Amino acid sequence: MPFKHYLMTPGPTPVPRRVALAMAQPLPHHRSPSFERIFAECRQGLKWIFGTLQEVLVQSSSGTGALEAALVNMCRQDDEVIYVNGGKFGERWGQIASAYGLKTHEIRVPWGEAVDPALVRRALSDAPSAAALCVQACESSTGIAHPIRELAELTRHSDTCLVVDAVSALGAMPLPMDEWGIDVLLTASQKALMLPPGLAFSAASPKAWSRIEHADLPRFAFDWRAELATQRHDRARWTPAISLIMGLAEVLRWLREETLDSVYARHDRLARAARAAMEAMGLTLFAKVPAASITTVNCPVDSELLVELLRDSYGVGLVGGQDAAKGKIFRIAHLGYFDDFDIVVAVAAIERGLAELGHQAVPFGTGVGAALKVFSA
Repeated sequence: MPFKHYLMTPGPTPVPRRVALAMAQPLPHHRSPSFERIFAECRQGLKWIFGTLQEVLVQSSSGTGALEAALVNMCRQDDEVIYVNGGKFGERWGQIASAYGLKTHEIRVPWGEAVDPALVRRALSDAPSAAALCVQACESSTGIAHPIRELAELTRHSDTCLVVDAVSALGAMPLPMDEWGIDVLLTASQKALMLPPGLAFSAASPKAWSRIEHADLPRFAFDWRAELATQRHDRARWTPAISLIMGLAEVLRWLREETLDSVYARHDRLARAARAAMEAMGLTLFAKVPAASITTVNCPVDSELLVELLRDSYGVGLVGGQDAAKGKIFRIAHLGYFDDFDIVVAVAAIERGLAELGHQAVPFGTGVGAALKVFSA
């Protein structure tokens, strides 16, 4: 059994000791003034990291709950939805929309590629009355970054709202909601926000709120209108995940100390080092337009065997591919609570694991050395 464990997965990600200690404090009651002060601090901090003047709603759920809430709060029963399907999470937009009987228009993108804005422009032209264009900022099943800023320009002057799943992107790469013109921005706690799973966050533009006010799909626990009315008074409508919100307040303090520019620069540096290491080892990247959150790599052996070996023998937790990519790729996460030497550990484990599985194309240390050169620069 490994002596230590390193969580290098794209969600959940490691929780810092500082945040864990904040969550370990005695729980206040969720209707008490002490909790309302914490909640108020979180509400302001979330606006800051979302880059918006709009309210950011907090709900107790996974990121998928935020995706579902976005559609049920925005759409009427006869609405059309356009969605980009370039991976497992893009596929999920279509599954949610279909579950509520919405008419869907799929933009299918090969795995590992970002959507071409020209395809989106055509889809918007073909379905000009679509309520929403749904897309991922980072499709974490493939590691690609979709061109959100360009897509926002396409929807800015239309009636269609741009709905962005930023679960594996917000806090790792710039997504200034108001500046870019994103209509709905969604994320969750267990990625770059360095918390355990259990919280989701959603913000909507005035354009999106005009749709929310007239939507007629069934909604109860995730009714954004009722939630907004309550959260404006620094209270959650239902019993919230109190300890996670206490941790969120600490995360937001920490990120303010680091500054967003430094946060984004750190993620970019880690991503460049991971990719330089893989390429130095003779491996190729799977994502054509890689996100700052995750590095996806074509694996020269069965990636499921590599992931199992690294986890069970070395204590280094990576993840493999899904569906058609299963056994073919592995993913190195670097979003949230990661630093330079976490990447060095992951690269060293991959070098050793590939050699143990019969693939050693380069001398030991080749990938580690390439990563260290990036960090030294």
